[in-house]
Amino acid sequence: MGSRRRGNTFTRFLEDIVDDTKDFVDDLIDRAKDVEENTRDAAKDFVDDDEGDDDRDAQEAAALRKQLAELRAKIDELTALQEKGAS
Repeated sequence: MGSRRRGNTFTRFLEDIVDDTKDFVDDLIDRAKDVEENTRDAAKDFVDDDEGDDDRDAQEAAALRKQLAELRAKIDELTALQEKGAS
């Protein structure tokens, strides 16, 4: 900013201030656009990650239900063998 300084007239001084201010505002707007885009991408990634967690949780729950059913069947089998041995 201010690298384009010319002669010492008052109008050029004001022109330089206006030009530097415009450059500053343009930079602010560009940075705001970057922040907005990065925030949107982060939110999208977060939502996508959550959706994958639901599928993974459902698969884990199904696997646990299957293991529980197998365990119950084994307990029933052992109980039947124990009752048969006690008779």
